[in-house]
Amino acid sequence: MKARLTFSVHDLAETRFAVSPMWEVVTSFRALAAAAVPGPHRAWADQVRPRLAAAGLDRGWLADMIPPIGHLPDFLNPAPAAASPGLADELAAIEATGPEQVRRDLDRLAAEREGRLSPRLRGLHQAPQTYLPRIVAEIEAYWALAIAPYWARISSLLEADIFHRGRQVAEQGTAQALDELHHTVRWADGSLHLVQRHCAITRIDTGAGLLLVPSAFAWPRVLTRSVASEPPQLAYPARGIGTLWERRTHAHVEALAAVIGRSRALILVELDSPASTTELAQRSGLSAAGVSQHLTALRAAGLTSTHRAGRSVLYARTGLADALLTAQT
Repeated sequence: MKARLTFSVHDLAETRFAVSPMWEVVTSFRALAAAAVPGPHRAWADQVRPRLAAAGLDRGWLADMIPPIGHLPDFLNPAPAAASPGLADELAAIEATGPEQVRRDLDRLAAEREGRLSPRLRGLHQAPQTYLPRIVAEIEAYWALAIAPYWARISSLLEADIFHRGRQVAEQGTAQALDELHHTVRWADGSLHLVQRHCAITRIDTGAGLLLVPSAFAWPRVLTRSVASEPPQLAYPARGIGTLWERRTHAHVEALAAVIGRSRALILVELDSPASTTELAQRSGLSAAGVSQHLTALRAAGLTSTHRAGRSVLYARTGLADALLTAQT
């Protein structure tokens, strides 16, 4: 299927980039639902899947609504109101979705499933305002287990992509930037042409402008959202996804150790992937009590964050810690 999105001068003026936490929720859950997790994300999936299964999130609302392929409910991806909205902002928009939009999305899902919806989705179809808060609560739980511990790394990737695209627009123009988003996206004759689409998208169906949303988990596809009166959204794979989960080398660990101590520097290095106190003790060779004391100090300094995963607490590096570990002299 091919789609064509025409642009007026006003549409180009209204085109912008945005980071969207909900696009990462939807695309990451779809990656986990696939028969084979896309190669770049297997290391992440190996860590996340057991947590989701233990919490029952692999068989809840999101599992009912987000298939490995096919239509995604548009109400799960409200248009970002800012360049980088928080998850809470997008969840508030989801909870405020009108019943007509919810039912329209569910009808499309049913059409792809030979008219069948799960009991949960049938209840949602009948009483959207009753069940939307439950969906929001599940998304919050999913975020805490699957995205929040990794958000510093993911958001850095997304922001770097937007910085690159913005510079490209400034140096080569918007048309060139659009033409290089993805191999299935082509700019020609004042229009954006999209091929290999599961869903059609045209300017007639949408509002003005265009929202370009880099995503860590959309790879290898481009995904679109088209809702009447709202700007169309195009979620595309961010640059650098292939290295997102690689274990990073840190050339300046010794210099950092001289400032914060060798044990704390070692813990930050081991937090290349989020871990509990027990896991960090096993990785580092330090005692659990010692690790706990160091983590308290590192958190007070803004170098680690905590994320509850069931009965455990996961620790993750913050963006500040990443910057310290990779700083160039």
